[in-house]
Amino acid sequence: MKRVIRGGLLIDPAASETREADVFVADGKIVAIGSEPDGFDAAEVVDAAGRWVLPGVVDCQARLRDPGQPEKANIESETGAAVKSGITTLVVPPDTLPPIDNSATVELIHHRNEMFGHRAHVYPIGALTRGLGGEQLSNMASLLVDGCIAFSNAQHPIVNNLVQRRAMDYAAGLGALVIIQPLDHDLLGNGCAHEGAISTRLGLPAIPEAAETAALAKDLELVVQTGVRTHFGQLSCARSVDMIRQAKEKGLPVTADCAIHQLFLTDHDIGEFDSNKFVIPPLRSLRDRDALRAGVADGTIDCLCSDHQPHEVDAKLRPFPSAEPGVSGLETLLPLALQLVEEKVLALPELVRRLTLNPAMILGVPGGRLQPGQPADLAVFDPEAHWVCRATELISKGKNTAFDGWDFSGRVTHTIIGGEIVYATN
Repeated sequence: MKRVIRGGLLIDPAASETREADVFVADGKIVAIGSEPDGFDAAEVVDAAGRWVLPGVVDCQARLRDPGQPEKANIESETGAAVKSGITTLVVPPDTLPPIDNSATVELIHHRNEMFGHRAHVYPIGALTRGLGGEQLSNMASLLVDGCIAFSNAQHPIVNNLVQRRAMDYAAGLGALVIIQPLDHDLLGNGCAHEGAISTRLGLPAIPEAAETAALAKDLELVVQTGVRTHFGQLSCARSVDMIRQAKEKGLPVTADCAIHQLFLTDHDIGEFDSNKFVIPPLRSLRDRDALRAGVADGTIDCLCSDHQPHEVDAKLRPFPSAEPGVSGLETLLPLALQLVEEKVLALPELVRRLTLNPAMILGVPGGRLQPGQPADLAVFDPEAHWVCRATELISKGKNTAFDGWDFSGRVTHTIIGGEIVYATN
């Protein structure tokens, strides 16, 4: 179906500009911007007057809990939450049940996404090691052929550094991207809160910054040794930002992201043991939060992600240290990120770049460009809409938001994937 999105303010991160123009869509692609092509007969007009038109968000870290944990979520529920929020691409880490270390699991994910209507693009990350056990390398070459876009061991440790080096060597030989969330599990221990005054006052097992920075230092040395393209995910510490900045200055092939909640919350937000604020890595100090924001502003941190981890209600009803970590973040990713524009951390085109073009380029997937010939994966956003985040009203099966009761400005009115409207407000 041919469609025209009329009268919106286009935010094109590839061109670093905003301009008011019509977007013409046919055969799943953008065919023209501005002037109507000859013979173009639109079957549908989307009125975007007074609204923004931006590329669909590429979320580089989102757990859909499918396969293996239907009590928490599934592809149907989470892709529904994604498209309601302007997210057109979801990148899934390999810690599903079973892990994404074989062709059958990759095919199952693709099949289930097709079965539920392919509302969002879902790209799996393959396991670096078999079963994420950290001992034997997975068959990365086969997983690439099957459709994995990168490799990671998620939050599972690779205790043997020689195994990690061989895995990174193998990936480098394939020209593949390795994604690492730096965590030293010995230093992590059974911790659940940032090591500082708050964890001491509340009597919570603490997680020192070194649980991240010591692992990051080792990982960076292995990047030097192997030359593999490496993306560091979900950074939380000021020192980590400095280390990535220095690595980039030295020319290492590294990029980084942080979860959006780390830019707004600190360990003070734990309050009276609010388990919806229990995340790994933990919410850290105000100094760390400000350093992360500075890293976003100067480009050290390339992308922002939701680090979406939906849970069933019981998982968060336990005492704080024994609750399951993670927040349901799909539906607050874009609204929170746009607050960074209001708070003058980033200009609007640059913010959109961190959510769309940068992750697409790093991961090697389509997206992030409002140009003729590009896939018509778009979001129409009303900046004047106001709403209150209510956990009970989330589309995601996981109601464990850290932002229940927050007021937000702006809301997605339409999400278009492959030229088809997959979400529209009534």
